Amino acid sequence: MDISADKVKKLRDQTGAGMMDCKAALREASGDLEEATLILRRKGIASAAKKAGRTASEGVITSYIHPGSKIGVLVEVNCETDFVARTKEFQDFAHEIAVQIAAMNPQYKSREDIPEEVMNREREILLDQLATSEKPENVKKQIVEGRLEKWYTESVFMDQPFVKDDSHKMHEFINNHISKFGENIVIRRYVRFKLGESAE
Repeated sequence: MDISADKVKKLRDQTGAGMMDCKAALREASGDLEEATLILRRKGIASAAKKAGRTASEGVITSYIHPGSKIGVLVEVNCETDFVARTKEFQDFAHEIAVQIAAMNPQYKSREDIPEEVMNREREILLDQLATSEKPENVKKQIVEGRLEKWYTESVFMDQPFVKDDSHKMHEFINNHISKFGENIVIRRYVRFKLGESAE
C-alpha cells in the first residue's frame, strides 16, 4: 500500500525513528499510526531513536586488519559514557563495525551523506539504461527507485546487510545495541585501506 509522506513525517516526529523504519512500520500496520508506533517500540527502534539526540562523546577507536594483511580499517565509535566504552561488549560491537567496513567497503555512512550531484548522476544513469524501454514513465521511475534501493544496500553503510546476519541492516544492528546499552551510539568516522590503492 502507498504510505503518504505526511504520515511518515508524523510518525518520525512522534518516535524519532528513521524514515525507512517508519515506512516499514506503517506498511506493517496498514497505515495505522498508533499501531506503527507500537511496532517501532516493540523492535526497540523508537526508544533507540529518542536516544539519538543525546551527546555521544566517549567511545573507542578500534582497528581491524583482515587476514592476509591487505585490507585494514580504523573506526571511531562513540557512546555517551566512559563506563560503557570500557565494557567488553561495546568493544566487541566496535570490532564488528570495523569488520563490516572491511568486508563491505561502504562509500557513504548514511543516505544523508550522499552529495546531491552523486544522486542526480545515479538517477540519470539508471534512466539512460531504460531509454529504449517502451514502459510508461511512471513505471520507469518505479524501476529507477527500486534499483536505487539496491545501490543503497551496496554503497551506504547504514543500509548494508550485516555481514554476519544478512537478515538485518546495519541501522537495525546499531539500534539493537543502542537499546542494549541504553546509550546513544554514533559511528563517527572511519577509513578503509586496501593494499595498492592510491589515496584520494
